[in-house]
Amino acid sequence: MKELLRAAFVQFEKNQIATVDAEILLAHLLGVSRKQIHSQIIELTDIDREKISAEYNELISQRLMGRPVQYITGSAAFRYLDLEVGDGVLIPRPESELIVDRVIGVLNNASDKDLAKAVIDLGAGSGALCIAIASEASLKGLKVSMVAVEKSAQAAVWLNKNIAKYDLPIRVVIEDVASALIDVKADLVVANPPYIPDDERLPVEVANFEPEIALRGGAVDGMDIPKQFIAAAARLLKPGGFFIMEHHEKQGELVRQGMAVEFLSAQTHADLTGRDRFTSAIKR
Repeated sequence: MKELLRAAFVQFEKNQIATVDAEILLAHLLGVSRKQIHSQIIELTDIDREKISAEYNELISQRLMGRPVQYITGSAAFRYLDLEVGDGVLIPRPESELIVDRVIGVLNNASDKDLAKAVIDLGAGSGALCIAIASEASLKGLKVSMVAVEKSAQAAVWLNKNIAKYDLPIRVVIEDVASALIDVKADLVVANPPYIPDDERLPVEVANFEPEIALRGGAVDGMDIPKQFIAAAARLLKPGGFFIMEHHEKQGELVRQGMAVEFLSAQTHADLTGRDRFTSAIKR
């Protein structure tokens, strides 16, 4: 196995791909953890070794062509979750995890935290945010009624799979955020809209494999779609309700301007690398 890994490392380094991906792919194939690859002897027959070698080389080829490792393995880590992902759904990013911290903090600090709170996830994708919020709120004894809104039927397949996997009572609405949940009012809304400007260059593994509908926010500044999400949140929230949205690191001021009419106390927050990536506000 170590020979296979070494050969994969050489190819990945040559193509500027993180060598950890080679470990992830081999661990996936063997059904073990990355740590176990190095910490224990894996006994294989000659036939099994040959089969594993051929399958591993195929996975390495896919990765060298740019296919994201999460699509190859069919799973993506997000906080304490292991989400199923594949073609047609955006791969959840670690940066988005901070939204969950903010929402759990708001729920926990509410003066009426014993009462159930209605939470809506706009553009839910794989379900990363809504599943993490629902599961972590439950662990802390916080009651939430969760609705996930996603207009892509392809993404909704993965959303429903992940909700079923974690056996959570999350309602799924397959509809555009502009028209979804008419006459519904929520206490909190979270959103991770498409926000990348149409002309911004993306890495090959993103541009060629992940769904454009979940990435591009519009021409010039990429704010066309985020503005739609802001309007939807304003419509859905009760007065005093909390809204937090992820956005491009260059869009903080634009997002605050977009929130100015319907929201109070708009504040932009940095991610773990110090980039402005989230803005929260309170509905007037």
